[in-house]
Amino acid sequence: MTTKTYDYDVADHLRTREEMAAYLEAAIEESDGDAAFIASALGDIARAQGMSELSQKTGLGRESLYKALSKTGNPKFSTVLKVAKALGMRFEIKPAA
Repeated sequence: MTTKTYDYDVADHLRTREEMAAYLEAAIEESDGDAAFIASALGDIARAQGMSELSQKTGLGRESLYKALSKTGNPKFSTVLKVAKALGMRFEIKPAA
């Protein structure tokens, strides 16, 4: 008997802004300072929303967004802020525990 496996894509499971925000917050907490890890998580959220729509909202090219928000991407902070705003999110700074 063979086991059938399927690729898991978290973007298929991020449905609400609350889920997306919780996912990004968890990624930031678990990143241990790895900016690419956070950018990749933001990319997962962007794909869940729809990269074409996000491209229109941010004024950035779809291909550029895919590249910047990939595991090997290194987006400018201005790109991260534009994407967050287009996704209906904002960054909040709190004192470290």
